[in-house]
Amino acid sequence: MLGSPIGHSLSPVLHAAAYAALGLTWWRYEAIECGEAGLPARLDSCGPDWAGLSLTMPLKKAVLPLLDRLEPLVTEVGAANTVLFAAEQRLGYNTDVPGMVRALADRGVGKEAQAGPALIFGGGATASAALAALRDLGERTAMVAVRDRGRAADLIAAAARLGVTVTLVPLDHASVPAARLVISTVPAAASSLVAHMIARLVPAPETVFDVVYHPWPTPLADAAAAAGGAVVSGLELLVHQAARQVELMTGRPAPLAEMRRAGQAELSRLAG
Repeated sequence: MLGSPIGHSLSPVLHAAAYAALGLTWWRYEAIECGEAGLPARLDSCGPDWAGLSLTMPLKKAVLPLLDRLEPLVTEVGAANTVLFAAEQRLGYNTDVPGMVRALADRGVGKEAQAGPALIFGGGATASAALAALRDLGERTAMVAVRDRGRAADLIAAAARLGVTVTLVPLDHASVPAARLVISTVPAAASSLVAHMIARLVPAPETVFDVVYHPWPTPLADAAAAAGGAVVSGLELLVHQAARQVELMTGRPAPLAEMRRAGQAELSRLAG
């Protein structure tokens, strides 16, 4: 896994659990500190013994011109979090979107149970993935709360490619509208601010999806639970997107239960 900073990542624990459960004892997965400047050389250094890479910020967009082929979803979202090495090519995938869809489906949010109206907090790459997830769940509109409209250009462009109509609203108590589904893509440090906003919404959201997984529960998760809503944690997103990566890299079904248990155990260790 490449990114910067990278030391906090739970992905090595999840992948190690998957490989152990699959009997792939010779496989290795580790976190490697890598910024945008070092990405081209790092990709060039990956020989035939490499199956693939996971990417986190700030590399999901920077990697695109370095890849040979992109799945359509990567082009739509404008970000790849997975590189697969196959047939001497670098293939780009986005597993964040199907990870979000699966995490929400596990809580009963899907095409049969309408997701919207939906409100997304944040305007970065994860917010663009959330728009794609909503599209796949049958939603064609979304409200997005951002601090700075001027920095939402990539999000608006992704929405146009996805065919989703976006309404930008200021990230403040007075402007944030009520919604059935809330997806927060802001970092843990901003969770308290979003929690205060959520607590004021009438009616309260039915489902709140917080992409943060540590520390857990976040103030937002606590506020959502106190209001009687269903809460989806960032761990569920992490497990499902990692599971898709495991399937791409190994060609085998991912052992979800083992991966989830390993992630929960590691988070308990960190909290202790």
